[in-house]
Amino acid sequence: MVYAMQKTIGLQGDAQMQALLVRELRRQQQTLQMIPSENYASADVLRANGSVLSNKYAEGYAGKRYYQGNEVVDEIEEVAIARAKKLFGAQHVNVQPYSGSPANMAVYHALLKPGEKILGMKLSMGGHLTHGHGVNFSSRYFKAVQYDVDEKTGLLDFEALRKIALKEKPQIIVSGATAYPRMIDFKAFDEIAQEVGAYSFADISHIAGLVVGGVHKSPLPFTDVVMSTTHKTLRGPRGAMLMCKNEDGVVVIPEGVDEKERFKLKDLARKIDSAVFPGLQGGPHMQSIAAKAVAFHEALQPEFKSYAIQVVRNAKVLALVLMEHGIKVVTEGTDTHLVLVDLRPQGKSVGREAAVALERAGIVANANTVPFDTASPFMPSGLRLGTPALTTRGMRESEMKEIGGWISAILLDLKNTELQLRVRACVEELCARFPIYTELEE
Repeated sequence: MVYAMQKTIGLQGDAQMQALLVRELRRQQQTLQMIPSENYASADVLRANGSVLSNKYAEGYAGKRYYQGNEVVDEIEEVAIARAKKLFGAQHVNVQPYSGSPANMAVYHALLKPGEKILGMKLSMGGHLTHGHGVNFSSRYFKAVQYDVDEKTGLLDFEALRKIALKEKPQIIVSGATAYPRMIDFKAFDEIAQEVGAYSFADISHIAGLVVGGVHKSPLPFTDVVMSTTHKTLRGPRGAMLMCKNEDGVVVIPEGVDEKERFKLKDLARKIDSAVFPGLQGGPHMQSIAAKAVAFHEALQPEFKSYAIQVVRNAKVLALVLMEHGIKVVTEGTDTHLVLVDLRPQGKSVGREAAVALERAGIVANANTVPFDTASPFMPSGLRLGTPALTTRGMRESEMKEIGGWISAILLDLKNTELQLRVRACVEELCARFPIYTELEE
């Protein structure tokens, strides 16, 4: 148990919203949160995020603000940056991005001209909308080229990726994913980027907590720019951050680096900061930055490493149990916090039906495409499951075995509503043993 039963202050003057908050807290308390991108922030993170800092505008950066009254928020931002640097071993950090998609947009804004080329993972293969998907700004304002995973193994194929890069000559190569269950070799991405003269850009939103916990390879220090959201496995507030190789040109540049590469290193931090503000954003959300700082402090504690290790252990056990029950798991396992289930043996396009059936049983997951899925993204053939939130509640391998059994039974008999209700009772009993927060005052 990490921070269960801590007091959460309720609203005093808005009975309607208070009632809705109570309902949502009870929903979270009484269900198993298994969407991989969701987690539970600590009571301290929630307090910082709902603090008096919501009242303050602070356009600009620490020491270079456009408004007065920023002596305290300057220090808060500097603390957040210092903690993030220590946490990730980063040379330059920007903690102002509002969220992951705007942060990715800032990277493209900083390093690309309109119409230049992005090489990223297809959404249907596990990538993100902002990695060049057709309906997203990343393909509307830039030319997007996409790479697949191997059709037989479901794994990244670096030789195939290299061939695409050599042919297309992109200006940025994006690594990172939202539904890829295996370890990502960021060094291999960077080497291909160097070969074709591209920037290497890693989106580690899903695995940031695993990186700082030492259970996933880090893209630093070699990757040019790294973006992460601050929730998910990092357990902070909803928000994002950007990291890159240098700060104000102060960086140890290896011998033999030519002048063009030297200028690229020196100028990178300035470009990133200028893209965030004033390029794309106005005043930063200082309450969120304070909450990020609190989350970074928590992640610097020794117990966070134990948490990250347990997240992966739980996911591995969950995947194994599902496979033992005959459920098809993409890549036949996981190295991370998520398990991607291929439901095509149960029928094409049943991902949404499966997610609804599980929710009826008190298990909250999300429908998801699987590699080479021919079904519609709105009615995909897969299911995405994660262990970060369950691990935050204190659940371990024994609970994963039990939960994996429940999920398997439901997936193999999707029409059985009586079974779903029986599992719901078991889920509520399990959740009562692993509380999150005390309830809001009514």
